[in-house]
Amino acid sequence: MDVRSQISMVFHLDKCIGCHTCSVACKNIWTDRKGAEYMWWNNVETKPGTGYPGKWEDQEIYKGGWKKDGDKIYLKGAGRPKSLTNIFHNPHLPKIDDYYEPFTYKYLDLIESPAGDDQPTARPISMITGEPMDIKMGPNWDDDLSGSPDYARNDPNLTKLSPAEQEAMFQLERMAFFYLPRICNHCLNPACVAACPSQAIYKRGEDGVVLINQNVCRAWRMCVTACPYKKTYYNWNTGKSEKCILCYPRIESGHAPACMHSCVGRIRYLGVLLYDADQIESVASSDEESLVDQQMNMILDPFDPEVIAAAKANGVADSTIDAAQYSPTYKFVKTWGLALPLHPEFRTLPMLFYVPPLLPVMASVRDVSNEAQQEKLNPIAKQWPDNWLYDTSTEEIFGTIDQARFPLEYMANLFSAGDTSKVKERIMKLMAVRIYRRHKTVGDISEEKSNEALSTAGLTPELADAIYYLTSLPKFDDRFVIPAAHREQAIEMMEFTGDVKGNTGFGFKDKSAERGS
Repeated sequence: MDVRSQISMVFHLDKCIGCHTCSVACKNIWTDRKGAEYMWWNNVETKPGTGYPGKWEDQEIYKGGWKKDGDKIYLKGAGRPKSLTNIFHNPHLPKIDDYYEPFTYKYLDLIESPAGDDQPTARPISMITGEPMDIKMGPNWDDDLSGSPDYARNDPNLTKLSPAEQEAMFQLERMAFFYLPRICNHCLNPACVAACPSQAIYKRGEDGVVLINQNVCRAWRMCVTACPYKKTYYNWNTGKSEKCILCYPRIESGHAPACMHSCVGRIRYLGVLLYDADQIESVASSDEESLVDQQMNMILDPFDPEVIAAAKANGVADSTIDAAQYSPTYKFVKTWGLALPLHPEFRTLPMLFYVPPLLPVMASVRDVSNEAQQEKLNPIAKQWPDNWLYDTSTEEIFGTIDQARFPLEYMANLFSAGDTSKVKERIMKLMAVRIYRRHKTVGDISEEKSNEALSTAGLTPELADAIYYLTSLPKFDDRFVIPAAHREQAIEMMEFTGDVKGNTGFGFKDKSAERGS
């Protein structure tokens, strides 16, 4: 058993309000440089939608991730043989139009324009060429456009749904959307690391953060092709690839990453998971229907004495083991079974997990019986009686999950490789906690029904209280349990600037200034 530690994340999608504060915080710190204008290491997408870059989930276009052939897995669009044939022309790279051509406005025209009869305007200009341009796309161009035929209806996750299910999603009375924030998943089986011909991309042993050595990178861009989430970018000015570094200088000093620290909805959690690295190959090569279960099984119990002993023998610090025991991500992923990985079928074993959104329920009007409604309605006050949920069975309450505005198949295509039972199990738990809290705070649900809902979802009142606290009332230190960095390691990182062997310090440096260009 090869026990290692991994900084992992959980995003609670029921709490995301789509404010993009996380994206702006990341942009201001990391990608405000020349050549990085189009990069958004953190972005927030509307689902259903095509995302950023457009249709990034469609690996028939981009050939990202791994594919299974027999008992082995292979990179779809990269790897040594493919890299040699595509070394001078890679047809699977996203184009700038798939992201968007970054632009600004010529604001001086508003100030310096001579007096005239026409109102001066600030024309949009390209941040790459400096020439005037027509804006056609942006990083969140399809924000909130749930019914747009150009975006929502082209979502790759809709392809496995029947035409009737797709059409039902876009009926006006059933229309809904939710937000999907994305950063690099810092995977356990990262395709970008395996694809790099220069071996410039590596995974840090102490916390699993995936980084790119800027001194070794030779701009082959195979990492861009290989990453199925399209979270590796090419800087056209420096000629280097770049990606999210999980703000590791902040983590080393005990601070949360910028996107997480600035999150208005407090949807983000960060902590340590212990996993068995000996299982990576077998788990990534498992059958698609068992990928999620196998990935969950390789995450180890940080309270198990055998796991603790193996971790210490492998050099995992006591502070890291302590952090793993109090990790909020371990609770969401393993203890409570609420979070799922994004597109596990890509076989990269992502370490960013999502709590699915508890979407609103709305049946079609013609499916509702007027007589049944009148029986429920108070004939005098014409309003729902105070005790109507006392007469509602648990089967009726949980049956509404199948009437959610989003088909379970859509959510399963995102989070469980098409297995609807895994998504339904987690949504049932979320709904059971909501029913329990309604009983506690409002009192219009009987204790019997509340306990029945919890029991059906596999929860207890104690677990429901714990889930409610970490979801709704957590303090900063509850959401971010960051292991202490060791002084001797920190000093080495500060003094060391990097070499050609794959070891690196910190920072993206523009070499053009040194060349005098």
